[in-house]
Amino acid sequence: MNVDKAKKRIAKKVKNGFKGYPLVTITYFGRDKNMATEVTISYLQDENEELQVQRFKCENEIREDEVIQSVLLKIIERSDSMSVVELDGVIPL
Repeated sequence: MNVDKAKKRIAKKVKNGFKGYPLVTITYFGRDKNMATEVTISYLQDENEELQVQRFKCENEIREDEVIQSVLLKIIERSDSMSVVELDGVIPL
């Protein structure tokens, strides 16, 4: 899938806001605020359930990696999540 198409589909789900559980959270990490090299996608089935986290790393800008963005989208779609949250910016490592 095209990276722009995947990013737009993820952004559309994020834009819907919190609609309840299950909840998916996407967080980007990097050496500085301009370049993300890691991403975590967290899944929470219900408020009192255990958090499931998956981490992806690469050497380049991960937000522009077609494979990673497509994988994030597939995880969101297959989880049947009601809400998707993306933390703003890049958290320094």
